[in-house]
Amino acid sequence: MKKKKTVWIPAIIAVTVATVFVIYYYYMSSVSGGGPGPRPPEGGVSNLPTGNVGGRPGGEGSGGNGEIFKTLGTISVFLGAAAFSWFWFKKKLRSPSILVRKAGKLLHSLHKLLGWATLILIAVHGVYFLITKLQDNQTYTGLAGFAILLAIAGYGFFINKVRNKWMRTVHRLLGLVWIPVLLLHAGGSAILAVIASLAVGVLVWVLERMAGKTMKPVPGDTI
Repeated sequence: MKKKKTVWIPAIIAVTVATVFVIYYYYMSSVSGGGPGPRPPEGGVSNLPTGNVGGRPGGEGSGGNGEIFKTLGTISVFLGAAAFSWFWFKKKLRSPSILVRKAGKLLHSLHKLLGWATLILIAVHGVYFLITKLQDNQTYTGLAGFAILLAIAGYGFFINKVRNKWMRTVHRLLGLVWIPVLLLHAGGSAILAVIASLAVGVLVWVLERMAGKTMKPVPGDTI
């Protein structure tokens, strides 16, 4: 297996592009007088789209197409969290807990599907708000997040095609880098998704501890 570190170049470019968008977002927010940061949830649903609050053009605040595409963005965040949760099961496919083993195999089989679904839904969500709310500063955090997500998907697609030991490492690190950008853009929904993913990790740990305590020693084993 190759060990060339040139496979990091696309990731570095994606992170650089995302950083530029985030910096520009903060700059535009300071110029326009609005404080940077994700908007608070509206009606129990986090303000995921790159749009303004309060029923402005595009049907965003009071139903209409904006709410549909906002919902797609919210769904994509949780799909992304589900795809990321495979990390907790990666080395647990021989876990003493049958629940952990079965859940791990299920997430392994769905990991790529969840990743592509996340990318597609965010792309649809983003295109709509790029057309209807291009002037909104949140557009830049959305573009930053999409740049990183696109790189994540690219590395995921080529992991089994490019035999390089760094491919999986870059793929995972980009997933971690995506989290703060997503929190900046999505706010409440992203926070809930991160908490849910962390809760899965804690649950895996608890189930393994419980299964380890109830395992009976195999005859002939020494203590």
